[in-house]
Amino acid sequence: MTTTLSQSALTFWQWRGHSVHYVAAGLDKPGVPLLLIHGFGASTDHWRKNIAPLAEHRPVYAIDMLGFGRSAKPNVAYSGELWRDQFRDFCEEIVGQPVVAAGNSLGGYAALVLAADHPEWVKGLVLLNGAGPFYDGKKPEGIQKLFNDTAMGVFQQSWASWLLFQYFRQKSTIRNVLLKVYKDHSAVTDQLVEDIYRPSCDLGAVEVFGSVFQSSPQGRYVDELLNQLKLPLLLLWGQFDPWMTVTRAERFVKAYPAAQLKLLEAGHCPHDERPEIVNQYLLDWAVQFESARST
Repeated sequence: MTTTLSQSALTFWQWRGHSVHYVAAGLDKPGVPLLLIHGFGASTDHWRKNIAPLAEHRPVYAIDMLGFGRSAKPNVAYSGELWRDQFRDFCEEIVGQPVVAAGNSLGGYAALVLAADHPEWVKGLVLLNGAGPFYDGKKPEGIQKLFNDTAMGVFQQSWASWLLFQYFRQKSTIRNVLLKVYKDHSAVTDQLVEDIYRPSCDLGAVEVFGSVFQSSPQGRYVDELLNQLKLPLLLLWGQFDPWMTVTRAERFVKAYPAAQLKLLEAGHCPHDERPEIVNQYLLDWAVQFESARST
């Protein structure tokens, strides 16, 4: 099941003077809410196959990270800490209770920062091919090191930021990149390409691109965050992801032995390629937190 958002149905929240878009569904259902967080270049639209089916069973929120999707794109320093604060305040002001946070790629890293720093707002954490720098004896150079070297081979070039952005925002380029990281090429639809292309036309999008990949502050190592984490962790991993490989997933488990790892027949975005499987994993995972539900 997919969901297409109409302009009249859009919901926004004002955060630090910026407009933040989110989707809320299933609010009449009992249970700990799910908070779905997209990856780089994506938006709430990337959860179009997940929101409605999940909302049949429990409350579901999906949020556009500041700088992405339909949210504002201010010229600020983007970091895991910025998005952590956005999610924390969203949980407090909009959701009103702790959540099960599920994040894909860059959104997974931001969700991990939230869970490590503010466990009072997170019951459990789900990472879907999560990004983030592991310590390898070298300091990461900005937030671009949230992605491994293979991924950055795609993104990090010597061109000026504006020219690079103009190249990657082309629909043909978006499609080609998706075809490289999706195992199921039939999932790379015109609608998916359009959903990623549309926000790139917004005022400030080019500055966000430059900030994320060139000038943002260094992110904390995943090792450090996992050492701080005290919550249940589920790893849903597309095993054919050329960026966030299975070896990387195993490194998460080595650093956090209590984590549960589920390998899926998918690439970088398992929630979009194998939504029925991912949805069931999310629902089954969330059930364990019912007895601890906030009142």
